[in-house]
Amino acid sequence: MSSANKRVAEMIERMEHYVECWKEFSHYVSLARTKQFSPEDEDMFLDTKSVITQELELILNEVQGSAVSREDVLALMAEAPSIRAISELNEGSLRSLENQWHKLYIGWQSMLGQLKVQQKQLESHSLWSLFGRKK
Repeated sequence: MSSANKRVAEMIERMEHYVECWKEFSHYVSLARTKQFSPEDEDMFLDTKSVITQELELILNEVQGSAVSREDVLALMAEAPSIRAISELNEGSLRSLENQWHKLYIGWQSMLGQLKVQQKQLESHSLWSLFGRKK
């Protein structure tokens, strides 16, 4: 595997984990909506937000032409300081938060898809270069 292939494979793995963190964020918003959450859920929510924020910097540093802006992600994280705070939002604000999450989630999925296309192209190029070699 070439170094480019390896780098893309590692980014895909990182992005897949990152998308899972975004799913967890949505789960905690759902808990806030039902107002059924524990102190442990609050701790896990803060951990999830920490991973999202830290990985954001690593991903944006690696991926060129991001469909997601740092400012949009940080704004969403700031609007959701805790599950308790989310649970106290009125219905319109809660829907707005969910819509912002969905827009960002779709952006991350798009970036993941672009990485997978890049991986296929690199694999195809490597395969054709093997056939093109002369003995």
